[in-house]
Amino acid sequence: MNPGEREVPRTPDSSDAVFRVPTAADGTRMWEIARDSGVLDLNSSYAYVLWGAEFSESSVVVEVEGRVVGFVTGFIRPSEPDTIFVWQVGVDADQRGKGLAARLLHSLMDRLAERGVMRLRTTISPDNEASQRTFAAVARDRGMTLSSEDYLSSELLGVGHEQEDLYTIS
Repeated sequence: MNPGEREVPRTPDSSDAVFRVPTAADGTRMWEIARDSGVLDLNSSYAYVLWGAEFSESSVVVEVEGRVVGFVTGFIRPSEPDTIFVWQVGVDADQRGKGLAARLLHSLMDRLAERGVMRLRTTISPDNEASQRTFAAVARDRGMTLSSEDYLSSELLGVGHEQEDLYTIS
């Protein structure tokens, strides 16, 4: 391995995983994964199709046995061109626990590093311990720091939505 590279652990069930840039045609599948997650804020199917069409370079999907089973949607922050803001991470229920969410994030960060993106930001609600652990593991694996701060209050987000804290990997 070259300096700065890390070995990404593979599990037997996801060793044939293919990480790639999404297309508009992946949008409906991304929407299905978000819908079926039961925890992600569900956007319209149009939003996921549009994400695959217009924000594909800052997003990633993973296929196992030719089927999209996970995704990360993100965008480069206009005010911080060295920062990817991750909007959503979704993995099919039958693929969870295999490290695919972290591998999706690593894949995206590796690809965007070539374009000068050196930092990742995302929001996570305080009760989403699985996401907190995933982002902490990504930061640790990359030899980076994870920090968090208050960001969007529940009052601002509306009835039934918990606050969102801003997490930064740098």
